Amino acid sequence: MDQAKRLLCTRDLWNPFNTTFVQTCGMLLVSQIFHVILKPLGQPGPVAQILAGLVLGPSLLCKIERVRQIFIQPAFEAYSFLLLFVFRILFMFSIGLEADLPYMSRNMKRIGVVAAWNLGVCGAFGAAASFFVIYLLKVASHRFAFAIIIMIIVASTASPVVVRLVAELRFDTADTGRLAISAALFIELFCIAWYSTYLAFSAGNMFGFALVCIVGTGIVAYANRFMAMWCNKRNRNMKFVPGTEMSAILLLVILLSFMIEKLGFNSMISCFLVGVAFPREGKTTRTLLHRLTYAVNNFILPIYFGFNGFRFDVNYLISVRNCIVVALVIVLGIGGKIIGTLCACHHLNIPRNDAVVLAFILNLKGHGELLVIEAFSRSDGQTWWDDNTHKLVIIIVVINTLIAGPVVSFILRRDAKYFAHKLTFLEFLDPEKELRFQLCVYESRHITSKLGLIASMTGSNRSPTVTYLLHLVELQKRHRRKKKLMYHQLQDGDQFSDDDEYGGNDIVEINDAVDAFTTDSKILVHQNKAVSYFPKVYEDVCSSAEDLRVSIVFLTFHKHQRLDGKLENDKDGMRIVNQKVLRHAPCSVGIFVDRGLTGFQLPSPELAQNVATLFFGGPDDREALACCKRIAMHPYVNLTIIRFLSSGQPKKKEVHDRNGEDEEQHISICSYEVDMAIDNVFMEDFCNRYVHD
Repeated sequence: MDQAKRLLCTRDLWNPFNTTFVQTCGMLLVSQIFHVILKPLGQPGPVAQILAGLVLGPSLLCKIERVRQIFIQPAFEAYSFLLLFVFRILFMFSIGLEADLPYMSRNMKRIGVVAAWNLGVCGAFGAAASFFVIYLLKVASHRFAFAIIIMIIVASTASPVVVRLVAELRFDTADTGRLAISAALFIELFCIAWYSTYLAFSAGNMFGFALVCIVGTGIVAYANRFMAMWCNKRNRNMKFVPGTEMSAILLLVILLSFMIEKLGFNSMISCFLVGVAFPREGKTTRTLLHRLTYAVNNFILPIYFGFNGFRFDVNYLISVRNCIVVALVIVLGIGGKIIGTLCACHHLNIPRNDAVVLAFILNLKGHGELLVIEAFSRSDGQTWWDDNTHKLVIIIVVINTLIAGPVVSFILRRDAKYFAHKLTFLEFLDPEKELRFQLCVYESRHITSKLGLIASMTGSNRSPTVTYLLHLVELQKRHRRKKKLMYHQLQDGDQFSDDDEYGGNDIVEINDAVDAFTTDSKILVHQNKAVSYFPKVYEDVCSSAEDLRVSIVFLTFHKHQRLDGKLENDKDGMRIVNQKVLRHAPCSVGIFVDRGLTGFQLPSPELAQNVATLFFGGPDDREALACCKRIAMHPYVNLTIIRFLSSGQPKKKEVHDRNGEDEEQHISICSYEVDMAIDNVFMEDFCNRYVHD
């Protein structure tokens, strides 16, 4: 009797729900161990997470009978499918929320060319490979559907894997990295749409359901926009929106996804579009990004990649026939991506080094193709899609990612200087090219004039900009720690971590000012916060400028103007921070002197701003004048250039027997003449473009 009770308790303890929970915890733990080991070798996180799933899966630990009985149970697939389905909803919504829409709209041709070449070449290779795969696997029915699956497997790119890998390698701000993310999204969405269209044609009565899905997506997108604006007004004096309101927004997206899946379509496109349509300003968006980004990067994607590795079964590679199928599809997939990307980059005049990295990034798999094969297996049953074929597809996906990820990491490490942040001086930057700049503030009183500077720098559609605002918060040596409360004792909307308490009320005031500015001007400002001791603040500024690949950083002057017009010293250490940033910054640096209400304000039809530039000559003044090119494009800014010329210039002496001092004087005279010639050409070009126009 006692033994029966123990067996019953054991059976209840290791039910599929508890097993899934233990698996997720084990994947997080093992993936963290692999990440610590592989990170010094330059390997990205997804590789470590897939390897964690391999260790826990049938390839290794599950070969032990006791572990296999616990981890692989009859109802395990249903639990894992539901868990991964919710995870997909959340990270596709997060990807849509973080999508760089201005970059996509400006570079639609480049993205379309890269995506089209990849789809065309890989689709052709997949169609050719499908004949051999069908013959080798002896597929008797649904051959056309099977050929479509092979084509999608070869051509697809997993956008979540690409986003995660590129972000971990700090390549997401590079032009090639942004192109890879955008092209991956286009390729994956096209593959899912291709599959959905095939289902609609094969079912015959799916077009009515498709219309319902489109209308439902539009309704949820509009409802979320309305809820976001309502939450912004309701929580005006709070740092973040409460979790209950965030849950309501996400619940709408999850319900929409369940409805679309019930109608027989894939819901990932709708989740992405709802995220794209979500407002980009306000506390609601900031809260969603703050909480979703942490959850997706630290829990959702690691568990998702781990489950992909868990389903990898090395036992299926014992058969020679299966090995031939896997090798054929992988080789054709990699070859198709390389050929398609090289052709597209040759057409777009993209360097070959960037093309090779782009090709291997687009070879990452693990999302769209899994959705397709799962949907096919559910829709047509098991009459033609057996478990052996399903496992082979998972093996192909996992091996592809394990090959492409380390290759990308190796190339970026080997050619680190080539792909590193280059000194993009404003003097040599085309005004019609994208300008990335960063502004640093310490307190809320610094933000008003900085917003005026942002508006003046982004005053024309011909000169695209990406703006970053870095809030520098001093970490006191004896910072008062938050009272240790239990989680349920926190007020709704509060954060359990101490990190969010740094900055005080300045954070709320800065956020409100930026939100109001973004709502009125439609200029998106990316906000970051750096908490550090003053002797180390310059490191945060410089590393942020390097990671974000900005061309210029604007610092706050260490004095502020009082009401009587006199300048008074601000926080202790600001001057030292500015001096260190000037010495160590990887880009140009500007010092912004805030004069308060008597200084620079937000340009508007009622309040036009007058700006004067004093040009004495030299590279620093040319850099300042290049910055003024952007300001001159604003319709409500009047720019005046005042050039100072020397009354006389050094005379060149004829010296036959020169010593060291004479050679140094000769070099200085030549340098002066060269600088004068460059200044003349630069001023002439500026006048022809902005004054005579």
